[in-house]
Amino acid sequence: MTQPFVRGLAVVLAAVLVGGCATPNGSAPGKDIPTASDQTEASRRAATRLELASAYFASGQYATALDEVKQTIALQPSNFEAYNLRGLIYAAMGDDGMADESFRYALQLNPRSADVMQNYGWFQCLMKRYDQADALFEQALATPQYRDASRTLLTQGVCQARAGKLEAAEGTLKRAFALDPANAGIAINYADILYQRGAYDRARFYVKRVNDDPQQISPQSLWLAARIEYRAGDRKAADALGQQLRTKFPKSREAAEFEQGKFDG
Repeated sequence: MTQPFVRGLAVVLAAVLVGGCATPNGSAPGKDIPTASDQTEASRRAATRLELASAYFASGQYATALDEVKQTIALQPSNFEAYNLRGLIYAAMGDDGMADESFRYALQLNPRSADVMQNYGWFQCLMKRYDQADALFEQALATPQYRDASRTLLTQGVCQARAGKLEAAEGTLKRAFALDPANAGIAINYADILYQRGAYDRARFYVKRVNDDPQQISPQSLWLAARIEYRAGDRKAADALGQQLRTKFPKSREAAEFEQGKFDG
């Protein structure tokens, strides 16, 4: 059984920096929207460190990212986003114990953070703790005013596929696609699940949407399209897509698999 294409999904959180809100004595109840003047020097420095940490993490420079996170925490020990990113970094570095500890502490600092639930859920999925992962994804999706539901649905769907729950994964990714039809990652993973379930016409439709866009086409999308046609019995179309894959992405792993005829790999 093929794996969904989001094999190493790790969503880096943008640094959302909220300074303390002060209510002047004698004023009406309620809190002002935080602005730059509400931030202390330490919080501004922590914001910069966390932005740097996110950038280093995204580029795969994990040790440097971790060092920036450590400095963020030194400046702001209660910064849950720093611990959230710390969890992602340790997970990427293979230190599962520290990753788990980091996510847990981030949730202690902010039990309502859907972003932490999302990333901790993915970590649990990588640990093959599928029930715990699913529960965290559902908690994130139930968070009031959560604006990134499509991302969590994508992650949840990929995790359900890893657990062998293809029917559930199909339903979840269908919901994700309805929320964000322009997202190539969602479309490809949805098409892959449909392919695995034998729904070749539907799988073809979704992967074609991606391959028709020069900005979204990738080795993964072309190889999936080729395998769909091969499984559907159209060897000529499968070969044409494979040739396109070899021309556009000659050094890709997918091009090598085409050369070796691993259509069912």
